[in-house]
Amino acid sequence: MLALLAVAELLGMALWFAGSVAAAELRRTWGLTGSETAWLTSAVQLGFVAGTLTTAILNLADIVPSRWYFAGCAALAAGVNAALLGAGSFPVALASRFGTGCFLAGVYPPAMKMASTWFRSQRGLAIGTVVGALTVGKAGPYLVAAAGGLGLVPVILTTSAAALVAALLVAAAYRDGPHAFPKRPFSWGLAVTVARVRQMRLVTGGYLGHMWELYCYWTWIGAYLAASVAARSATAAGGTHASAPSSLLNLLAFLAIAIGGIGCVWGGLAADRYGRERVVTWALVASGGCSLLVGFCYAGSLWLLLPVVTLWGIAVVADSAQFSVLATEVVPAHAVGTALTLQTSLGFLLTLATIQLIPPVVERIGWRWAFSLLALGPAFGIGCIARLRRIRVGEGRG
Repeated sequence: MLALLAVAELLGMALWFAGSVAAAELRRTWGLTGSETAWLTSAVQLGFVAGTLTTAILNLADIVPSRWYFAGCAALAAGVNAALLGAGSFPVALASRFGTGCFLAGVYPPAMKMASTWFRSQRGLAIGTVVGALTVGKAGPYLVAAAGGLGLVPVILTTSAAALVAALLVAAAYRDGPHAFPKRPFSWGLAVTVARVRQMRLVTGGYLGHMWELYCYWTWIGAYLAASVAARSATAAGGTHASAPSSLLNLLAFLAIAIGGIGCVWGGLAADRYGRERVVTWALVASGGCSLLVGFCYAGSLWLLLPVVTLWGIAVVADSAQFSVLATEVVPAHAVGTALTLQTSLGFLLTLATIQLIPPVVERIGWRWAFSLLALGPAFGIGCIARLRRIRVGEGRG
């Protein structure tokens, strides 16, 4: 079941950055500005927030069987994503990306709950594996684009087909495990119940610090690599602009994101052994440090830049699943689905700020130090997790 969920997440979440990968073509077609281009990703984030908030308020993740909820949302997301091919204007394209994000709200959080029903003592590894697969899936469009000369149509059709396969896999083969969470009737106050748990608020604070950095890195690392390579080439050519092949840059972007899958699995293994609070702190320190260090590597050799980006790609998502596992441990069992959905909703709402922040920052100070602002998130997250750990150690759970 874990393998099935991992494959389904990999395929289903390939929709996320499909519009971002095709952004260059859309930008040329409609003459979009840098800020407008960023909205092709931000619209997905905003749609995801809308979808997760609706899910949390209506308790859908706790009252609808996860199997059918996942399958239905994945199929609908595939259809809305494919509608981008018929978009004749930028607003219609944004609507397609927004709708894709809305339905992906039924693909990501439910999968973590589904994996939890099969694992208790190794839940960190299980959810880490699911999030690792999700990470590789989100990088997938860059790999498709790296195949060479592929435009909007192949990327969108490939990712929509992948999401449909994910829906069929879960609908046909998934079953809840022996540790299934109890169901309960609909309650308007369930989200409030979750928010009142102090440990859940601290977990969410740590998660917000993590999310301040994560999606900004995923969204803009490809553009950063391209700008760095171009700046180095221009320097070597005496000021003449030169750029690397787009296929190479897309491949580098794929690797920079997909390498996070290794981090997720490591994070799960380490968290089950050493403690979740300790491991998320390690990851936040490493990723925050890389956001500061990468500026010193800008316009330098790829042999210098890629190791930093690789470490960052591993660390930036290594803690992601463990925040979700912590949520399953600190809230009442009947509210786990709502807690996971509410947590992710707030996190993705925050990502809208950092994704949109980068273009104006780049215009003012350039790419070299644009990512340094991301270190603020890990610093905040470390503070929240330090307080959480003191509480859990006092309870004998840290």
